[in-house]
Amino acid sequence: MRVNVTVNGEQRQADDVWEGESLLFVLRERLGLPGSKNACEQGECGSCTVYLDNVPVCACLVAAGQVQDREVRTVEGLADGDRLDPVQEAFVEAGAVQCGFCTPGLVVQAHDLLDRVPNPSDPEIREALAGNLCRCTGYEKILDAVRLAASRR
Repeated sequence: MRVNVTVNGEQRQADDVWEGESLLFVLRERLGLPGSKNACEQGECGSCTVYLDNVPVCACLVAAGQVQDREVRTVEGLADGDRLDPVQEAFVEAGAVQCGFCTPGLVVQAHDLLDRVPNPSDPEIREALAGNLCRCTGYEKILDAVRLAASRR
């Protein structure tokens, strides 16, 4: 099947897609957007989090056939050209990026949180990021990054 989808504001098309193929596979392998990571393939780790019609979802759980004529925004789409989004900048500056595997999903989830709650409390940050697993940082630098991004928005 052919899938037509708007990705990061640009109309894209993927051909020869199997209906059960994941959105994550389409983004990474068919459309050349490797930002979202493939870790668990079960929606447990959050590494593949993207926006689907402005709602964060695990791209590994969304079938490609479900995104026909819909809008997807990936971690790559948060940046404005060469200028990183404030959340992306904060993750770099706070040292919240280590191996980088969980980072794209955490950035998208933190971005969504700050759009909804401009100045979140620590419990609100923890709740918003609860579905994202990180094995490197111990989360403190991630919390620092979200706080830093909130102070700059």
